[in-house]
Amino acid sequence: MDRRNFLKTTGIAGTGAVVLPTIVPSFVMGKNAPSNRVNIAQIGCGRMGRGDLGNVMRHEKVRFMAVCDVDTRRMKDGKKLIMDNYSKMGKPNAVDVKMYQDYKELLADKDIDGVVISTPDHWHSQPAIEAAYAGKDIYLQKPTSLTIVEGRQLSDAVHRSGVIFQIGSQQRSADQFRYACELVRNGRIGDIHTVKVGLPGDPGGDNEPEMAVPDNLNYDMWLGSTPYTYYTEKGVHPQHDYSRPGWLRREQFGAGMITGWGAHHLDITHWGLGMEYSGPVEIEAKADFPKSGLWNVHGDFLVKAKYANGTSMLVSGEFPNGVRFEGSDGWIFVTRGTYKVTDSDPVTFDQNRKSLDASDPKILNSKIAEDEINLYRSSNHYFNWIDCMISRKQPIAPVEVAHRSCSACLLGHIAMKMPGKLHWDPRKERFINNDAANSMLSRPQRFPYGTDFV
Repeated sequence: MDRRNFLKTTGIAGTGAVVLPTIVPSFVMGKNAPSNRVNIAQIGCGRMGRGDLGNVMRHEKVRFMAVCDVDTRRMKDGKKLIMDNYSKMGKPNAVDVKMYQDYKELLADKDIDGVVISTPDHWHSQPAIEAAYAGKDIYLQKPTSLTIVEGRQLSDAVHRSGVIFQIGSQQRSADQFRYACELVRNGRIGDIHTVKVGLPGDPGGDNEPEMAVPDNLNYDMWLGSTPYTYYTEKGVHPQHDYSRPGWLRREQFGAGMITGWGAHHLDITHWGLGMEYSGPVEIEAKADFPKSGLWNVHGDFLVKAKYANGTSMLVSGEFPNGVRFEGSDGWIFVTRGTYKVTDSDPVTFDQNRKSLDASDPKILNSKIAEDEINLYRSSNHYFNWIDCMISRKQPIAPVEVAHRSCSACLLGHIAMKMPGKLHWDPRKERFINNDAANSMLSRPQRFPYGTDFV
């Protein structure tokens, strides 16, 4: 489904929300006009947040105004990181960065034009929805949502408000991924019949004892919409460093690697297939889950999906990490190579593996003509968002594309829990004749937190 048909089928085209924003940030026409600064705030100052703010602040028009984190130690570290970076850039007094422990107070600051949200997965959709309604442009770490229903709520909120939204699918801004998708879309390997996606699983772990909540952490707010569970450091995030946090391996807070890395690779799959506004119509899966211990996300797994055009997608840790498109005239494989999004990516990288490979080397020498499909080009994922904040054009990874990629991952996760083959209607975003599966499209939310209470 292309963008025009998506807008027709969802009714968004009739609202005009995509064409003209209903909320225009102050910097577009006011004292912070495009020739001046774009005021940004960071929500979530942990492992990913520190990397995100460091990348965003390199843009010459960005000024960081505020940081927010439910852990005051991380909040203060985030401010210090910004101030230190400004000193290194020769701008020691660029701004006195404000600190917030509650992001709602930050969103009420009318001087802030955009927010970078780098919170745990269960805290992605709600602050993004509220940021949209507050008129803030949004850079959101992937995955888009904890559930498919949350993702739909977020996409609708962004389209209603007209804010500029970018999901952190950085692979779209890497040359080899764009070129691989252009080759596939332009028929260089014939008709695509199969896509094989290599993703890792996560190991289980031991039981962990209940611990006293640190004074610097608002644990109730950190839990948010998820059911209450006792605090233990390994189940949340480290208190003395910024290594990979334990919540990533707990189903209360995320689905595991099917969304952790799947949000990247399934996004590339959709880009190459031209299915960015749709999704699979059939899906089945099997997976190993830990039978005990704190960490309970999936381990080894296999997801099988089929799209309406007959293309099959297989997702498993048995395949090399990356995306392999297989067609009637050959194959193309694309991966990150030695590139990492973070230093703690849980994947062993093969230094000898090519980031772009094909069944015939001549395929990779092919040039994409002007009259062929030329995909969106971005050389810097963060800068693309900032530039689009100024131009009010859509960025390379907008919200509906993000939602559909995340949905495909979450469909795989649901299939891991359900026997047999599931049939999915991408337009209605419902399973066909399967109430049990449809009940997993959302989760109960702990009041007063959650997207249902926005």
